[in-house]
Amino acid sequence: MLDEQYIAKFEKGIALMKALPQDDPRSFIQQAKVHCAYCNGAYHFYPPFQDTKFDIHRSWFFFPFHRWYIYFFERILGNLIGDPHFALPFWNWDSIEGMQMPSCFTDRNSSLYHQLRHQKHLPPHVVDLNYDLEDRHVPSQQQVSYNLATMYKQMVLASTTELFMGSPFRLGDNPHPGIGSVEDAPHNTVHSWVGEADTPHREDMGTFYTAARDPIFYGHHSNLDRMWAIWKTLGEGRRDYSDEDWLDSEFYFYDENADFVRVKVRDCIDIKKLGYVYQDIDLPWLRTPPTSRKSKLLRQRKKDEVLSSKPIKFPLVLDSVTSVIVKRPKKIRSREEKEKDEEVLVMEGIEFGSDKFVKFDVHVDDDEERLSNPDETEFVGSFVNVPHGHGHNITTTFKVAISKVLENLEAAEDDDVLVTLVPHVGKGDIILGNVKIQFIPRESKD
Repeated sequence: MLDEQYIAKFEKGIALMKALPQDDPRSFIQQAKVHCAYCNGAYHFYPPFQDTKFDIHRSWFFFPFHRWYIYFFERILGNLIGDPHFALPFWNWDSIEGMQMPSCFTDRNSSLYHQLRHQKHLPPHVVDLNYDLEDRHVPSQQQVSYNLATMYKQMVLASTTELFMGSPFRLGDNPHPGIGSVEDAPHNTVHSWVGEADTPHREDMGTFYTAARDPIFYGHHSNLDRMWAIWKTLGEGRRDYSDEDWLDSEFYFYDENADFVRVKVRDCIDIKKLGYVYQDIDLPWLRTPPTSRKSKLLRQRKKDEVLSSKPIKFPLVLDSVTSVIVKRPKKIRSREEKEKDEEVLVMEGIEFGSDKFVKFDVHVDDDEERLSNPDETEFVGSFVNVPHGHGHNITTTFKVAISKVLENLEAAEDDDVLVTLVPHVGKGDIILGNVKIQFIPRESKD
């Protein structure tokens, strides 16, 4: 539906935003600073929480904050071009035809163009939804396969509210309790993939303090908002948090009239009440689950080798490929128990500097000497940090669903799980406190 006429309206709106006085809260640069304020330690709480290094990433605030953010950005655009029905286009990097930087953002004569982008990632280069700062020259069709499997894992396997939305944060808590699946990737990975490779922190998209200075940010986040809407339609008890602390949390923005407004999370949950829906397009990733190419015998042999070696002690510095045996708290579960609770691999006490790009992959029952690719079952996820803040230390948790993984690997009745951690970026910059397994309810509770 994004034709030339619609692109022209989008370009006009961005051009008018950029032409506003820089001290106008509706101007393009001031709107970009709104994102910076909420993600870069600039948002301060009242005492005694004034020293909390808060940002809206790595918690249950990721989706509602960004929904409100692009909502007001969109209303400002519509007001400037005189079209109250204007809607931001979404960059559908989850669709095969959308797996490259949209051409409307690459026209040098357009207001949508931005200089600080990775010049080797312009069309027709296929986006890497599991990007780790390395360009591996994977054939396009294979990269598409990797991307579709990544989407399946992040959307389908992340079936609980916490796994998808991120972990709860309340005043007094650790402000980085745990990232949600899609925020981790493709959110973080696409930010890094777009950012200019030759700047200190891959500015602009590749670091949060400047990310919203690139117009493509809003197409990227519109698709992430679309993922939230789609996730709730996939069954298995999926629903939003119903916790009053989440529902009554508030954010502040400037609207299309430059008025300062306060909004609540509860008022953005239903997009129809906000006045929009997403175009219904094909979801090829629903039909492309990862598969295993290794035998049960090989996986068991690799597990036995680790069992017979010296056990890993935590906490550990993640500076090389590391395999550890994790005991399962319960191996035989009824169908009712599996429907009620998701078995989750938990990596806790992850410590690193906020200004570091770090990424490590997580494999289950894999062969350390021949690790599986992103379209294989044993590759269960990646932890990714996009640089931001002023170099303060972050401690957080990473959780990955493994119920269906273990079933597909014929390991649902095994006593333990072999977990292999593979650092790609930030080797030696990451401390890991522990790895364990726990059960998380599929439905959020009041």
